[in-house]
Amino acid sequence: MKNSSPTELGQNKPHKPSQDFIDALNQVFALFKLNYHNQFYKAYSNTEELNAAKRLWVDALRTFAPTTLLKAAKAIMQGSEFLPTLRTMIRHCEELDQEALPDAHSAYIEACRAPSPKANYHWSHLAIYYAGKACDWYFLQNNTEQTAFPVFKTEYERVCAQIRAGLILETPVKAALPQSSAKALDKESNQSRLAALKDSLDL
Repeated sequence: MKNSSPTELGQNKPHKPSQDFIDALNQVFALFKLNYHNQFYKAYSNTEELNAAKRLWVDALRTFAPTTLLKAAKAIMQGSEFLPTLRTMIRHCEELDQEALPDAHSAYIEACRAPSPKANYHWSHLAIYYAGKACDWYFLQNNTEQTAFPVFKTEYERVCAQIRAGLILETPVKAALPQSSAKALDKESNQSRLAALKDSLDL
């Protein structure tokens, strides 16, 4: 089994939250302010309290993608009349991530059943491809589920965690298909070759 470096998987986001993340979080608070007007001002009565809350939310939510934050906020507003707590926000973000990423066992089954070349297969999520590649395809194909699945699960969860931290997976370069066999000779050419062969054998 071999480990894939971040550069093999895609592009890693710096440890510091990106500007896109900060913008998304500010949009979340703006949406909550508009939707839960009185509750919002009661919870964050001044700028100092609001900024302190934002710093807390940045630390707790930094593993989620900016789009996940916005989707979670909209889902909360559609389903609740109450200003959400940070725990509620985290739960909605986690649920959205779980919907987007297959569970580990389903991912394992797909990795084992996908035909070669693996890079050409239409994966339900690229995380499965990179987890399988990290495990080594030969290892997955030639070991029992009891042996292989725990290894795959560890790699898959590692890739999923990197995705939640902002990793952008690159589509693998498709493998070139084998060249077709030489063009079959026409009837006349075959007869000529057969005649030459007979001559060489004095037939």
